[in-house]
Amino acid sequence: MDETTAEYAAEQLAPAAALRVRPVVTVAAKTDLGRVRENNEDKYEFFIPEDERALASRGQIFLVCDGMGGHAAGQIASELACKTFIDVYLHHPATEPEVAMIAAVQAANRYVLDNSRAFPQRKGMGTTLSALVLLQDRAYTVQLGDSRIYRLRNGELLMLTQDHTWVNEAVQAGIIQPEEAETHQYKHVLTRAIGAEEGVKPDIESLDLKVGDLFFLCSDGVMNHVPDDLIGETLRTRTPADAAWALVGHALQGGGSDNTTVLIVRVDALMESG
Repeated sequence: MDETTAEYAAEQLAPAAALRVRPVVTVAAKTDLGRVRENNEDKYEFFIPEDERALASRGQIFLVCDGMGGHAAGQIASELACKTFIDVYLHHPATEPEVAMIAAVQAANRYVLDNSRAFPQRKGMGTTLSALVLLQDRAYTVQLGDSRIYRLRNGELLMLTQDHTWVNEAVQAGIIQPEEAETHQYKHVLTRAIGAEEGVKPDIESLDLKVGDLFFLCSDGVMNHVPDDLIGETLRTRTPADAAWALVGHALQGGGSDNTTVLIVRVDALMESG
């Protein structure tokens, strides 16, 4: 199988857009194997263009993927999904960022699915995908699976994404109570993920962006052991780099039952251009 992810040539980039606002950010990240797993199926990536054309039309990209599948297939799935999403999103010719985001998710899904079909030992592999895009004065979230994106604003922690799990959907439908979800046997059964089916659709949300916003992306290795109130306290009282290390440390101290990955993005300024 050819190891290529680009679907569009460089000259097919989206038409030039004016760069009105340039987010200035501080980024910190950490990933850890955990205390139980033998390989790390988590993957994080970010891409911050210096080119004004790319910044104006596509912005800054941050994402976390949590792979699944035996024989290290989950590690391959998360790697393929990360690089495919970024590459296709950046090079898609659409002027609307949401269109490019959907195309990038579909390309990543198709590539992981094709790869799993081509190699029998990778059958059934897949991955979550939680992406944050800071574009001009907007923040976009792209969600598939049960990795998460939070925002800390004015000291208040808010979960921006919804888990695509059987348990979460059962809670939303009133089938089970929220307290049951914490220990339910289907807690980690995903209803949507990259590589799971043809034509998978992500949740995409657009939000306003303010100076001081702090975004926290993480795999479920964090949520398994670190409650939201401790996440909020850590993000409020520590620098991004210190917070990243501390939160992974809390997950390890809590049991480290899974790979743990955190990616923190703090908006330090919104520089107006022109």
